[in-house]
Amino acid sequence: MKTTICYYTGTGNSLWVARTLAHDLGDAELLSIADWDTDKKTIDSDAMGFVFPVHMWGVPGRIIQFINEIKLVRPGYVFAVAVNAGQVANTLVQLSSILKKKNLSLSSGFSVPLVSNYIPWGGPGPKSKQSALFESAREKISTIAARITNREQEPVEKGPFWLNPLLTFIYKMSFNRVSTMDKQFWVDDKCNQCGICGKVCPSENITMKEGRPVWNHRCEQCFACLQWCPKKAIQYGKRTAKYMRYHHPEVQLKDVLKHRSSTE
Repeated sequence: MKTTICYYTGTGNSLWVARTLAHDLGDAELLSIADWDTDKKTIDSDAMGFVFPVHMWGVPGRIIQFINEIKLVRPGYVFAVAVNAGQVANTLVQLSSILKKKNLSLSSGFSVPLVSNYIPWGGPGPKSKQSALFESAREKISTIAARITNREQEPVEKGPFWLNPLLTFIYKMSFNRVSTMDKQFWVDDKCNQCGICGKVCPSENITMKEGRPVWNHRCEQCFACLQWCPKKAIQYGKRTAKYMRYHHPEVQLKDVLKHRSSTE
């Protein structure tokens, strides 16, 4: 039975999860949400899944847009995997509500913690901790694949009940502000004008002006531009220059670039 996995990625965590899940499922097709042409394509699969990062303790705006615009032949089973830095909060509950507006039911929803790429709060942490997260994620993905294969219907995973209301409130209050939070990006003298930052941006938020990147207030706060910069020339605020950069070690720049329509 064919499965379509729609993924959204910036620094590779969600792409790695989607690829690993597709491998475990067998008959699965990967589709990049960042490059999906909703005017030309539909999805016709027995099962359909979303793999995406948690942003501000909720569903990224690009995922909401994709769901609202997509044309599809209704699948019999819908699942989701929310990739996060340790707190999935009410993200999958939010996603379920969004899907209901499209007359779709979220059959299952899973949380997969991985290394944080939110560099304003610090670097990715020691390699030993990263390795432990990767190993744990592999085991969790194997379990998820088995449940999807069996078409199991189950409640979505969520964070602690005592914390979820606060994090959901923060998500709602910040949602309309995220796009302009790119005002804090800047580029230092190490910039070699390669333009990779614009090519990896999943929201096509960056243009080059006089050889330097300009952010155009369509930001999703994925930090792909900063994390993939080969010269570590892109900064955010005052502290990121001292932090290690991160992308998933099994995802290379070419893996992200080949899924960006701007490079075609």
